[in-house]
Amino acid sequence: MGRQDDCGAVLFEVAAANSEETIRCGGELAPLLRPGDVVALEGDLGAGKTTFARGLIQHLCGPATVVPSPTFTLVEIYETRDLQLWHCDLYRLKSPEDAFELGLEDAFAEGVVLIEWPDRLAGALPANRLLVSFDFTADGEGRRLRFRGGAEWRDRLAEGDA
Repeated sequence: MGRQDDCGAVLFEVAAANSEETIRCGGELAPLLRPGDVVALEGDLGAGKTTFARGLIQHLCGPATVVPSPTFTLVEIYETRDLQLWHCDLYRLKSPEDAFELGLEDAFAEGVVLIEWPDRLAGALPANRLLVSFDFTADGEGRRLRFRGGAEWRDRLAEGDA
């Protein structure tokens, strides 16, 4: 813990033994989000990014909400009572400029944006993002999630007992 990078220190790590626990982790983050937040989800294919996003979105929009992977649509937009939530999968993009044709600048300013494959934006991600990294555990069944961010995220996560 405490490793620094351009996103801030590792705030905490959590192990998720299965997809249900990954969904729960997403749901626990959901009530802490505010308009203007960007949550960058990084990890290998199949590491749990979309599963985590599903838990977060269903917490905000209701458990019956269908949450498909936006791999082919690139963006799925959800309206909640309090905010607009963008779920983006940038895996297929060729350049960061392609992402901004989707309207991400407006979403960064007004909504909450979940971004899978944030590396496709290169240096265009907002500095005050929360980065969630997904790694397979040694047994290949579970996942380790690492949450990194700056002081604002540290304080917010601490207040939420995340």
